[in-house]
Amino acid sequence: MPVIVASDLDRTLIYSAAALALTMPDARAPRLLCVEVHESRPLSYLTETAGHLLTELGDEALFVPTTTRTRKQYQRINLPGPPPTYAICANGGHLLVDGVSDRDWHESVQARLADECAPLSEVQDHLLRTADPVWLRKHRTAEDLFAYLVVERELLHEEWVKELGEWAENRGWTVSLQGRKIYAVPKPLTKSAAMREVARRSGADLTLAAGDSLLDADLLLAADLSWRPGHGELAEASWTAPGIRALPERGVLAGERILREFLRTVRSR
Repeated sequence: MPVIVASDLDRTLIYSAAALALTMPDARAPRLLCVEVHESRPLSYLTETAGHLLTELGDEALFVPTTTRTRKQYQRINLPGPPPTYAICANGGHLLVDGVSDRDWHESVQARLADECAPLSEVQDHLLRTADPVWLRKHRTAEDLFAYLVVERELLHEEWVKELGEWAENRGWTVSLQGRKIYAVPKPLTKSAAMREVARRSGADLTLAAGDSLLDADLLLAADLSWRPGHGELAEASWTAPGIRALPERGVLAGERILREFLRTVRSR
């Protein structure tokens, strides 16, 4: 039976230039591989070693990229290794099978959100009404499923984020602050539900996962074994649970370490 490796991408396996955390002397910095270009500019990286590890992992396990990115944003990424059979986008709102969204899965997600959560339009209105133009830079919706703001982090009032979280909680939504983005996501929209669906379809008997943010917590809890890097929302909160390994590495070297842990676990079965 296959092993599923469901991993978050941004700030878990791949990193923007600002998130690389290359704290070593320049001469000792790892060689980097660009895996995403946007508007003709390099955007995301992993180490060359991580690229080789990911290729090996794709040959030995069912690797499932698992991201809050929209399908369009995900499809900009060109990861090493065999093309994934499954990918989870929009925080579980879309399950891609050979690059195409599974219609039945998406319709089931939409039905659950309609039954259990306040509508996206209500959340959008609240965000725009309460956000301060001093720190707000962009407002976006993703796949008509959730909303996010792009902000100037140094000007953002943490109290506003806390109040937003309390407001959202009462309406079946959750809030996550990741770098310069504030996400408002319906609670039933989860990566873990989509990972369980992949496990059901593939017959996998072991699931591994990794992630760095609050939106990854359900995924990490649902997997048999999980890892989180030494940076991100979960690390800042010292978040842990049984079956979850907290790694000390930060930045792009954390992505390399996570891939080593995945491979070691797959090969030790």
